[in-house]
Amino acid sequence: MQKSMISQVQLGRDYAKAWPMRKELAPIFAEYRVIKATELGISIMPILAIVTIFTQTTALGMQYLPQSIAIALFFLSLPVQGLLWLGKRAETQLTPQLSSWYQELYQKMVANGYDAPFSAKKPRYQELAMLLKDMFDKMDNAFTKEQF
Repeated sequence: MQKSMISQVQLGRDYAKAWPMRKELAPIFAEYRVIKATELGISIMPILAIVTIFTQTTALGMQYLPQSIAIALFFLSLPVQGLLWLGKRAETQLTPQLSSWYQELYQKMVANGYDAPFSAKKPRYQELAMLLKDMFDKMDNAFTKEQF
C-alpha cells in the first residue's frame, strides 16, 4: 500500500530523529550524509528561495517572476526530497547481510545486559536505527568500540 507524501515526509523526519548521528556510522550508512544535507537544506533553502525571487525580479523585472518562482520552488523541494528518501529508507527491509548483523548485534547487547524486545524476523532500517541508538546511549564505550 502506498503512503501519502505527507506521511512519508513525517516518517522521514521521525527516522532522522531516531538515527544516531555518529561518525562511526558515516562510512557504512548513507543516512548520516542525507540527514546532514536535509537539515542544512531545511535551514538554508527558504532563505535562498526568497533571495532568488527578490534578486531576479529586481534585476530582470517582473516579467521573470514565473521563472524565479519555479527556481524558488525547486530550492524548496530539495529538503523535501531528502525527507522522502529517509521515509522510504525507514520502511525498507534490511538486506540479508545487514539483517544477520542486526540479529548478531542484538544478541551481543542482550548478553551485556540490554533489555528490550526483539523486533520482527525481517527488520527494517527503522528498527536498526532504534537498536543502534540504544547501543550508543545505553551500552558502555568499550562495547561500542568493539562493534566498530
